[in-house]
Amino acid sequence: MDLTNKLYIVTGAAADSDIGLAICQKLDNCGVKLILVGRREHALQETLSLLKGKEHIVCPFDLSELQNITTWAKSIVTQYGAIDGLVHSASFQGYSPLRGITPKQIHQYLDINFSAAVMLTSAFSKARHFNPGASFIFIGSAAGQRGLKARTLYAASKAALSSMVQSAALELAAKQIRVNCVAPALVSGAKAEQQFATLGVELSQRLIEAHPLGLSTPEDVANSVYFLLSDLSRNTTGITLAVDGGFLAG
Repeated sequence: MDLTNKLYIVTGAAADSDIGLAICQKLDNCGVKLILVGRREHALQETLSLLKGKEHIVCPFDLSELQNITTWAKSIVTQYGAIDGLVHSASFQGYSPLRGITPKQIHQYLDINFSAAVMLTSAFSKARHFNPGASFIFIGSAAGQRGLKARTLYAASKAALSSMVQSAALELAAKQIRVNCVAPALVSGAKAEQQFATLGVELSQRLIEAHPLGLSTPEDVANSVYFLLSDLSRNTTGITLAVDGGFLAG
């Protein structure tokens, strides 16, 4: 399916983001033009150096500044034109045992994982901000479908994201914008290794065994994003697609 010359925004596009980088590399190989979004310009520049395309754009922006997203989106469209879609891969992750949860933590998880997603959807679904047949994709998590001990805030933020996708899909169908979510469980890479270090050997092994097909790779997630951006999924909207090695089946 040809995506050549289409314009997509990818948030969480830093080179040290396993999933974000894989998505950028997959779409780069399809000949698209990317707007790389993240807080750290140097990390975005590193991603840019790993891509083949010469028209990609580095656009540092802090998505936790929710009040600025609408104005920022307008400036993007004014400068680069209407988008063909967006992939919100930026995410705030970690453990949040109930005994230690603070209001600041609640804002950290919800602002990036949920509220920024809502504001991006609102901003880029405005007239002249998107091209016909646009596709908005959000990277969720299996944690949003199943409770996980000590991950209350992360799981809740991803559950809210899946719910938002359903409602937004209904509202934006009249504009021919598709809205979907891709929900991996544990994905191999640097962040998985950090999680293993936190859990220890025994708990890490149990977690790995909870994925009957094994851990997904960042490329598995990127391939699902490609499917949902492309016309292969032209009649698919409002879903949360599990890419979890069977984690939720157990």
